[in-house]
Amino acid sequence: MSEKKKSTGLTWYTMDLHLHTPASEEYLQPDKGYLDILKQAASKGLDIIAFTDHNTVAGYRRMQEEIDQLKLLQQLNRLLPEEEGRLAEYQRLLKRVLVLPGFEFTATFGFHILAIFPEDKPVRDIEHLLLELNIPSEKLDQGSITVGASVDVLTAYKSIHEAGGIAIAAHANSNNGVAMRRFPFGGQTKIAYTQDPHLYALEVTDLEKKGRHSTAFFFSGNKPEYPRRMHCIQGSDAHLLTKKSAFQNKLGVGDRTTDVRLQERSFKAIQELFESNNFSRTRPHQLSSQPAYDFIRDARQEGATFVQDFHEKITVRGGHLYSIIADVCAFANSNGGTLYLGLSSDPGAPFEGIPRPNPGIDKIKSEISKRISPELECKYEVQETEGKKVIQVMVPRGEDPPYAVDDNIIYLRTETETGKAVRDEIVDMVLQGEKKRTASTGTVRAEPLPIPGSKDVSKVIPDAEPQLEAQDPPRTGVEIVSVTKRGGENYFTVRDLRNNSVVKNVTFKSSRRLWHYAISQYSKLPKNPDTLEVTWKGDLGLVSRKKRGNYTSYDMIQRTQEGYRYYYGVTDDGIHGNWEGLI
Repeated sequence: MSEKKKSTGLTWYTMDLHLHTPASEEYLQPDKGYLDILKQAASKGLDIIAFTDHNTVAGYRRMQEEIDQLKLLQQLNRLLPEEEGRLAEYQRLLKRVLVLPGFEFTATFGFHILAIFPEDKPVRDIEHLLLELNIPSEKLDQGSITVGASVDVLTAYKSIHEAGGIAIAAHANSNNGVAMRRFPFGGQTKIAYTQDPHLYALEVTDLEKKGRHSTAFFFSGNKPEYPRRMHCIQGSDAHLLTKKSAFQNKLGVGDRTTDVRLQERSFKAIQELFESNNFSRTRPHQLSSQPAYDFIRDARQEGATFVQDFHEKITVRGGHLYSIIADVCAFANSNGGTLYLGLSSDPGAPFEGIPRPNPGIDKIKSEISKRISPELECKYEVQETEGKKVIQVMVPRGEDPPYAVDDNIIYLRTETETGKAVRDEIVDMVLQGEKKRTASTGTVRAEPLPIPGSKDVSKVIPDAEPQLEAQDPPRTGVEIVSVTKRGGENYFTVRDLRNNSVVKNVTFKSSRRLWHYAISQYSKLPKNPDTLEVTWKGDLGLVSRKKRGNYTSYDMIQRTQEGYRYYYGVTDDGIHGNWEGLI
């Protein structure tokens, strides 16, 4: 690409990892050849592509065989002028475009999975994997979408990973995608198919869509049942060279692509990006005629969330630096996250940025090293937005919780805020840490365990029967479970709906902001709940809604056989099932 390298040595490359060739049975232009695909890829400015024919690697193999045949004829001095020109064109284009081998596998229930492999991966090894995935040997070259569907999704992810490949959920939010809506599977199955540690990324069809209704935001780590943030890319799924009116819903080579910022143009660099928690190095393809893509501007539009926050200053004076350290600790103890330093979350507010970002990074690194224990490895990058430099701090979900500031102050993230952990939460973190240290997963990459109280999605067995979860409580906010009086003071038991942990002995004075609000609202309840002003839908009710900055929170109620349950500070990320009908 024409964009120059930044000081980090990273370069933006354009890739399309979902291309079909004439080796796919339903390819719409079977008269076209592999050289035609390379020419089209180069004309569209692509740097990296993958041949991903249905349940076969025959397309990539045939291209290699054609090139090998031309090279042999050249060595024998039997190359015709036309063939000589063809070989020269292949060699020129393959220097310009990196072509990776792969396939699009059809798993059980028709879900599609992209498998992408290194450029030096022997084709025979990939074919051996296809045989292990139960593609019949006599149909190995057929390229049929109907061949396969004999291995479940999770087994396919693991097999691709163990074979040295990258597993990507193909068009995940669309037809034959593992995250498509209205598929008659229970929520736990969908969670397993999109959060599995052997899955590297989701291919989506709405990467350019912004806001809370996009697939990328859904898998941003905000939703408690989907705690692992997923890398999202887009691909053309091209079944022809160029888009034609006769095939309205089909894209051509390079018609829907992704830009990735890499150290080099290689499979290894792509793999390292997908294994990282840096989500700023992926974007929808940026045309030169478009306004410069600014992911920080988009982040400000979202505002503070469970996994991101903003700080205008990094100075010791005013407590700014300590607030940053507290957020880092909270993210490490919760679900990881990203901090943007040098600006506020208000997208319309002016800001100064960080005039000298590199010394600023050194200062923050030093403070984290000195003040947070155990050791925590964060990533830092200098970014530019609106002509000003800001610092991006990427905090991983910690491997050894609980993490503490100054040895004994432990912070947690609660929706958009950071607060001190209380006794029961600390006990929960210690137990989770012990479980993680003694667990033997057998996987290469370290992946977070499910959040405390959540179900273990790694042990979900796919079940075609839908799981009815519509009457479950919301998945964010808090529930006041009970209240007891001791010495003239009320002590509340509070349930965190995000992780289902129960905290006892919470008082109005000691509680964090959301608990404080929930206790105050709970204390105002009428003696007869039937007189409460509620919008009901069956046994689910909406008491009130409030706009809080960039998000809305809801107070809700549920009728059960045992009585009423009250939920406070519920956010959109916690709404599911029949609760959606109330908002």
